[in-house]
Amino acid sequence: MKKVLVLGGGFAGVDAASHLKKMNYDVTLVSDRDYFYIYPTSIWVPTSECEFKDVCVDLKELQKAHKFNLVIDSVASISKEKNCVELQSGQVLDDYDYLIIAMGASKMKHKGIENTLSICGAPEQSLDIRYQIDKLVALGHGKIAMGFGGNPKDSSAVRGGPGFELLFNVHNMLKKKGIRDKFELTFFAPMAEPGKRMGPQALKMMDIFFSKLSINKHFGKKIKAFEEDGVVFEDDSKLEADFTMFIPAGDGHAVIKESDLPTNEAGFIKTDDYSCVLHEDGTQSNIYAIGDVAALEGYDWRAKQGHIAEVMAKNVAHNIEQRDNDGSDFKGYHEHLNILCVMDSGDGAAFVYRDEKRGFMIPMPLIGHWLKKGWGTYCRYSKLGKIPRIPGM
Repeated sequence: MKKVLVLGGGFAGVDAASHLKKMNYDVTLVSDRDYFYIYPTSIWVPTSECEFKDVCVDLKELQKAHKFNLVIDSVASISKEKNCVELQSGQVLDDYDYLIIAMGASKMKHKGIENTLSICGAPEQSLDIRYQIDKLVALGHGKIAMGFGGNPKDSSAVRGGPGFELLFNVHNMLKKKGIRDKFELTFFAPMAEPGKRMGPQALKMMDIFFSKLSINKHFGKKIKAFEEDGVVFEDDSKLEADFTMFIPAGDGHAVIKESDLPTNEAGFIKTDDYSCVLHEDGTQSNIYAIGDVAALEGYDWRAKQGHIAEVMAKNVAHNIEQRDNDGSDFKGYHEHLNILCVMDSGDGAAFVYRDEKRGFMIPMPLIGHWLKKGWGTYCRYSKLGKIPRIPGM
């Protein structure tokens, strides 16, 4: 039985491990935390619509369901040449036939970033955001700024959707409490048209949402620094805020940047369409990179999303099995590139889709919110193998 080492306990890593176990591989998954975190539904933790435990799945439960080996530890280094991985505990793992890297990304480091919190950062920050918002609610008034940034070296590393969702949910929460008029809400981003990658229709509808909900916009100015009381821009103008939520763009993982793996300019691992890291002569190595850690090639509007990570994971399991059976029916991720999300507002949602042919946003008042709630339940129980996976997912 061949051995596969999977680094990362997120969407990409967990799916890769579970698919490979079904194919009768000896799989070991390494994760730096003991739970799988459902980031798409964590937007409700800050508004107390759900609890932290509701968006966590114990990795030991997943281990029990799928029978893979589990190591809770952080990765210290990876060597392609030596075919080994060293963990923070000092343990060296080198007894594997294939290595799948699914460790996610680091974040861009902005000056004063410690004065912000991110809904896409360390999971515990969702509770810190709740605390900051609750403090302002207790005061009965305040200025809240939320936004996201970009990475000039890799446009696919932007993650703005959760920022839109969180701000819309905060608006809805304040409205229910009857104090929305006591708060100034502002969305900011350094690009002139944040959300443009979703397509022109979606961009226009987002503008309508901001106007309808009386949310201020601050777009098109590069961020100079974050301070305790707001955001300073390149022209030294300042957006005042009692609390700032900011989602930095993704950046290459520090461990990857220090490794001998091939990377793009931003530090993401370069692979072929089959997610395989190639040798210098162009032949396939025994290493695969999936999810946010990998360089995503393709359209200008491409974006790193959980469902793309899952496609990569399923494809890699298939491709490894093909290699071991002298097959050539390899599957790539590029044909599956699209933007797909249900953008929640707390009292409804909008379905957003874009591929190379079309892009659109469909408002779903009320029912959209419950559809996303339902997806969260589906995600948990399908990962645990308690309900069937939807075909193609």
